[in-house]
This record gives sequence, structure tokens and C-alpha cells, in this order.
Amino acid sequence: MFSITLKLMKKSARMLIPAGIAILIGTAFIAATFLFGNAMNDALAAQNTAQLGGANYVISPDGGKDLTDKDQDYIYTRTVNDFQLDRIRATEGVKDARASYAGSVTVTRGNKHASSYVITTAAKRTLLPVTITQGDQPADSNEIALTKSVADQLGVKVGDRVTVNSQAAQYAGKTGDSAGNTGDAGDESAQNADGTSSHDGDSDAASGASVSSDGANTADSGMTVRVVGLTDDPNGAYAYYGGASVLSDNVITAMAGSNDFGNLPVYLVYLDIDDASDTAAASTVKQVSTLLPKHFSVQSRAALVEESVKSMSSGETSITTIFLLSFGILAMLVAALVIANTFQVLVAQRRRTLALLRTIGANKSQLYVSVLFEAGVLGLIASALGVGLGIGLMAALCQSGLMKATGMTMRLVLSGPVFTVPMAFGIIMTVIASLGSARSATAVTPLEALRPIELTDTRRAGVVRAVISVLLIVAGVALCAFSVWQMSENIAGRDSMADKQYPLVLLAAIIGCALIFLGLVLSATFWLPVLMRGVGAMVALAGPSAKVAHANIQKNPRRVAATGAALLIGVTLVSTIATGAASAKQTMNEALTTRYSVDMIAAGTDMTGKQASEAAKVKGVQRGIYAPTRMMTMKDADGKSLSVLVVGVDGVDALRKVVRSDLSGVTIDGDSVLMPKYSAATGKDIPLDKSVTFTAGAAEAQADAANGPSGNDANGSAENGNGQSGGTQTLTLKPRKVDYRRIASNYAAVAFVDASHFTNGGIKADGHIMLMRIDAEGAGVALNDVFTNVQNVFSASAGVTVTGPVAERTQWETMINGMMALLVGLIAVAVLIALVGVANTLSLSVIERTRESATLRAIGMTRGQLRRSLAVEALLLSLVSGVVGVVLGTLFGWLGSYMVFSLYGDTVFPFEWATNGVVLGVAALAALLASVAPARRAVKTPPVEALAEA
Repeated sequence: MFSITLKLMKKSARMLIPAGIAILIGTAFIAATFLFGNAMNDALAAQNTAQLGGANYVISPDGGKDLTDKDQDYIYTRTVNDFQLDRIRATEGVKDARASYAGSVTVTRGNKHASSYVITTAAKRTLLPVTITQGDQPADSNEIALTKSVADQLGVKVGDRVTVNSQAAQYAGKTGDSAGNTGDAGDESAQNADGTSSHDGDSDAASGASVSSDGANTADSGMTVRVVGLTDDPNGAYAYYGGASVLSDNVITAMAGSNDFGNLPVYLVYLDIDDASDTAAASTVKQVSTLLPKHFSVQSRAALVEESVKSMSSGETSITTIFLLSFGILAMLVAALVIANTFQVLVAQRRRTLALLRTIGANKSQLYVSVLFEAGVLGLIASALGVGLGIGLMAALCQSGLMKATGMTMRLVLSGPVFTVPMAFGIIMTVIASLGSARSATAVTPLEALRPIELTDTRRAGVVRAVISVLLIVAGVALCAFSVWQMSENIAGRDSMADKQYPLVLLAAIIGCALIFLGLVLSATFWLPVLMRGVGAMVALAGPSAKVAHANIQKNPRRVAATGAALLIGVTLVSTIATGAASAKQTMNEALTTRYSVDMIAAGTDMTGKQASEAAKVKGVQRGIYAPTRMMTMKDADGKSLSVLVVGVDGVDALRKVVRSDLSGVTIDGDSVLMPKYSAATGKDIPLDKSVTFTAGAAEAQADAANGPSGNDANGSAENGNGQSGGTQTLTLKPRKVDYRRIASNYAAVAFVDASHFTNGGIKADGHIMLMRIDAEGAGVALNDVFTNVQNVFSASAGVTVTGPVAERTQWETMINGMMALLVGLIAVAVLIALVGVANTLSLSVIERTRESATLRAIGMTRGQLRRSLAVEALLLSLVSGVVGVVLGTLFGWLGSYMVFSLYGDTVFPFEWATNGVVLGVAALAALLASVAPARRAVKTPPVEALAEA
């Protein structure tokens, strides 16, 4: 029986090809997903151990749950001196040792500035986690090997001199305390973004931080160092920082705010041990272990790699794999509909053959197994090809280097699941999809061998399916209605589950949508053919070809429903995501507009008037105000302390140009201050007395200095700590409250005073702010371009940040667009398979209607009319299913947007014309292309020959 089945497969190869393509695409996606997860694990493991450089052993803290808090404090307060590096280097078998310490510095040359992550140097290049691409690593005092990107940014080359500075060095110089070892120790990947830490060193002198070896005061001008090399980070050890520069010991000591390299806190030391002999290496490790502080041990690189791989197996990459795998499963479910269609027609076509087999002795079970065997063989062959395609695609991705933009170098890593899971899934799904057809095969009787073949499926859908579908839809609508009701009650301020159990309410809405969708897919046999019949009746008026197409599409309602449902799944998901993304952008735009009174704000300690003038000329910037600022504190009427950014402006008329708020009847003079009605931190009303006192003084100066370098005053002179020469400044004014919001979100409030308070010395400026009103549409430019161009104006000043609703809107839209592109791209796999199903349906229809097509040709239908009838049939299948998917997806998108974004403001319910139009256009075009091959086959066979074959 198996040999007969294989012969039948060979005879029906053309019909099986589209179903095989659907399986191939789905299994290729699943295989590529596992390969991507393997590559990510491999890349992350390599990245996690890349900081070892060429080290084959590492001194690190002991792990375990037995360590007390006291032990932890001991471990993370060890310094370079505690590891006796000189004695370790002198140990037989130790080639080199490097203490791991890192931080961030600002590198300056002329008027150009750049930030760079920095690490300690080593005697040999092999221990460095970065590669020296040009020149050499720092060996003597006052040397640096810059990352190539920083060197290009500053326009320097090997042999040039640059100035380096850091917040820790400035703080140590200002306070006269060099014990502020504010760089983090140990594994550089664990450093803070600015290289700071709370560990204090043991040094009591400030000379290392405040004065360089050439006499330069680091608190003001930094240290002048010579560039001795350029570095690259090929393994992504510092991908987050764009690579790392290497500093000589005395420079990194000064940048850490210390005067002794031995006092720097470290908890990792990298070793290069001669491991030519295992016995000798073990002896060296044992000798080194005797020199270590307690709770520290020597671990091999191989052991660290093994631990890293284990940690990756249950980390974020597995989540990524599961996420991608869900789309592969979706693709296979859609493929199952295509497979089911194919086998239904195969069994229908073979009814006479199956009846003859029954006549010569084949029983029902043999026919049943024959169909399942055929499905299994098809699944095996297509899945094997799919795995091969997936491996090929992933290999091409790794070779292309596209992932280098993320800081990771990926390679092809094969594993068991790459082969077993896709093939098992492909075979099982194919067999399951053929079960219905196998049951149909067992219903064939020997007598049917004498009857004429009738391929038209006249079976009616079952009552059980109809009942289940209705129950699912009713339950889904009820859950969705309940969720909307609870959200509306919450928004209205009434008692609601959404107030305390919001996740449950959101989950109810998600389950409701899923039930509605499942019910509609299950009941597609009932409503989709009726819908197509209605649309087809109108299309039939267009001419003979359309009339034939309308008649043909009604002959197999079950197959039409299965094909339409496959396309419905993909289009609904794409439309849902597109609608949700559009609603998210518009809703958040509205929310940001109501939460900010200024379109865009640039603020910083090193902003200059020249930069502000250039920013005002950027196309799309309608108006701008450049003003001095000072961070001060005040107490409200309840005695609560508030941090306030005090801004000096030339009267309220200047504010009206940029602030979107009602400022009528308001004035700003030397005795008054304009205050916001609500706190930007809490959103609550700020209670004020008849007068408020703003304070800036010694306490604020110390706090400011601890947070980093101060700015210059309005005249450009360097100030200590908070921008003044010392002492405490107070300013008492009469407040006038106006409802303007979030001028600068880093402060509880932004207060506007007359600019004379800054010019007469009453307040010392510690920074500047530029308030801008944006009209991108009127200027004919994109909002993102305005934001980018303003950022570029202030790029030379490291301390200037650009914020406001325009900035947040740009970042928000970029994130949403990226996520939408990813999701739509993934779902496109399912849409592609569904369109393969459309081609399959047309091909099967042509095969079924061989006699009919020949008869039409014989009575005068032209080849062109026959081609057009198939094209119209394809368009009806695609567009009707697509339009239903768009409507359904839009409704789901609106519901999801209301459930999520109503928490942030008034939800916008858009219809995404562009994306939905593209989806329908692609479906229509693909349908027309899918009709080409079947039409060619239909017109290729002469009518007489077709009638004879039928």
C-alpha cells in the first residue's frame, strides 16, 4: 500500500507543491528562530567574557549564599594594594596581571569635547580587552590610547595631546579631598554610566586629583596627556559605551579622584598564566591563591565561559526565542489550512482510484493510513527543505555583518533543536491537517468506482461547529464589554476593578478578542461564503468573466472559507498592530501637548549664547528665548521643601512667545515671581504664602559638586560647586500662580523672575535654558528633523540636554515604529503563506474544472476571458477576506488602545489608511500573480484533449 501511495504522490506532485511551500516557509522560520537564539546566546556569552581579553585566569570574589553583608562589604572595598600585584607578577608562571578598574572621562581638544569609557592598562597587549589597532598601549605616565571613534570625533592622531577630565577629579579638586574614589572597580561592564561609585578610598591627599604631573589643575582644566595609540572593540566588550580607551596608571588614578593607584577599589584581577602544562598551571594558581585577600579565588576562563552559557540559557535570549517562535507557530497554523485544502481536493480527485483499491481488497484502515503516510512524507520532505532554507538564511545574516550595528558579532551555531523541532512540528502539523481528508477517504465505497467523478463539495458545515462558534463569539463580546465598562468607570472616577485589578481587566479584554477571533475563524464556513456570494453577485454584473468567477467561487464553500480564513488571520493581526501603533502615537502626542507648556527645551551648564542663536535659526523653530538659570530651594505654605529652577526673563511678553498658557493680566517685575499652579513632580497644587524665599548656598554648592562639574556664570567665569563664589544667597518675592506645566521635568517647579536679578548679582547663574516654540508643519519639515538639528547645534556641549514634548514625541514614535516594523515583518510570514494558499486554491480549482473549462472554451469563451475569470476569482478571495481582516483588526486595535492608553489621556481612535491600504494592495497584487500559473494551465490544454481527459 505504501508503494501505491508514493506513486499517487508522484502523480499529484503539482498539487502538493503549494502545500509543501507553505510547510517549507513555516519550518524555515522556526529553524531560523532557534538559530537566532543560538547565535544570540553565543554572542552574549562571548561578549560577557570579552572583557577578559587574553586572560586565561581571573581573580574574583567567591560566590555562594554563605557570605554575610559584612563579607560583601569587605569584598567590594578591596583596593589594588590588597591584591599584591607586584608579588603576583613575580610568581613563577605568571606572565602578567591587570587590575580591573574603569570609569568615564571627558576628552577635550580645542573646542571639541567627547565622552569616553576608560580602563586600566597592562604591561602586555594580550591582557587588554580591546585591540590596539595603531600605536601602542599606555606604558608611561600621562598616556592614553583613544577609541578610534573618539579620535575621529576630536580630529586627533597618535602623537597628539588631549585633555582629560572627570567629575570625580573635579570634585576632589574643589573639596581638597582626593579620597573620593568614585570610579567603580572590577568588571567594567558593571560600572555606572559616569564611572562613579560610593566606595571611598584611603588617601588623604588631593594632589593626585587636583594637580597633574605637568602642573595642570584637573579641577579646572583637566590633565594634558599624549595619545600613544588607537583602540578597537571587535568583541563588543564595551559595546554599550562604543568601545573603551586605555589610560596609564597615574591618569586613571587622577580621574578617579585619588593620588595613589594602589588605593583604587577593585574586585577583579585578570591573569595571563603559562598553561602549557596543566601541572605547572595548577601550581601557579595555588601560589597566587596564597597571596589573595579572603573571599577571593582564582578561576579559569573555561569555567567562566561555562557559567556564562548557563546564565544565558534562561535569560533574555530565551524570551526572544519564545517570542519569535510564537510567530513561527502562527505561520504553521496558517499553513495547516492550506494543507487541509490540498488534501481535501486530493481525496476528492482520487475517489475513483480509492474505490478501485477498495474493490481489489483494500480496507478502510489501509486507506486511512495511506493518506496520513502521504501527509507525513510531504511534511518530512518540506520540513527538511525548510530547515535547510532556515540555516542558509541565518548563515547569510551572520556573514552580512548586519548585527554588528548592535555591537555583537554573530556566528552560525547549529544544535539539535534546530533540526528536530521544525521537522517534528512540520510533520505533525501536516498529518493533523490531513486527518479530515483521511476520514473522507474511508467513506469511499467500491461502488463509487463506477460513478462519474463529482468534485464539488456539497457538505454542510456541522451544527456543533456553529454552536461552539456562537458561544465563543458571545463570550468574547461579553468579556470585551465588561473590560470597556470597567475602564470607563475608572476614568470617570467611580469604583472599578480597573483601579486595583487593572491587569485582570486588561487580560479579560485580550481573552475576549481572542475568543471573538477564534469564533469567527471557526464559523468562517458559514459567513465567509455568504459574504463572497453577495460581493460576487455585484461583481458578476461586470461581464462574462466575472459571472463565471462568481459561479465558480460558490462551488466549494468549505475550501473558500479555509483559504479566506488563512488570509484573514494575517491581515487582522497586521491591521491590529498598525491601528494600535497609530493610536499610541496620536494619543501620546495629545497627552504630551497637555502636559507641557513649551514645545522644546534645551538646558545645561555649558550652553552659550552663540549656540542659542544658531538653534533659533533651525528650520521649524518659530520662536526662542535664551535665559540664565539657577537651581534653588523654597518651602511651600505647608513647610515642604521644593527644588525650583529659577529662570530670568525680560518680562512676561517674552514668555508669551514660547509658553502655551494663558498669561493675560500677568506681569513679572523686580518684586514678583511667576510660579506654576501644579507641581511637576506630584501634579498637585503648590500652596504658597504671600511671599516665598528662594535659597542657594553652601549646602547646594556641596550637593552640586558631588553630582559633577559645575557650569559657568553668565559672564563665562568658572564658579565653585553651584556657580557662585561661596556663601548663601536668598531671594524673597511675591508669587503669582499660573497654570503652565512641565517647563523642565527634572524640577518640581520652574519659576520665572525678572532678568535683572541675574544681571545685578542678586543670583549667580549656574546654567542657561532655551525655550522654543516649534512649527514643523508650517516650515515644511519633519518634526524629527527639527529635533535632530537642534540637538546637533548643542552637540559640542556635553552638559546640554534637549527635552520637551517634541523630544519625547520623537523618541516615542521612533520606538513604536521600530516595534511595528518588527511585528508586521514577522506576521508577513503568515500572510505570505496565506497568499500561497490562494494560489493553491486556484490551482486546485483549475484541476477540478478541467471539463468545465474545456466546455466553456468549446462554446466560444476566449483565453483572455478564462484568464480574467481566474483573476477575478483570486481578487474576490483576497480582497473580501482582506477587508474583513482590516475591519476586525481596526476594532481590536481600538479596543486595545482604549484599554492601555486611556490611562494617559483621551484615547484617539484612528483608521490607519496607509498601512491597511498597503496590506490590501499587496493582497490584491499577490492574488493576481497567483492566478497567472493556474490560468496558463487552464488555457494551455486544448478543449478536445481536456474533454477526453475528463
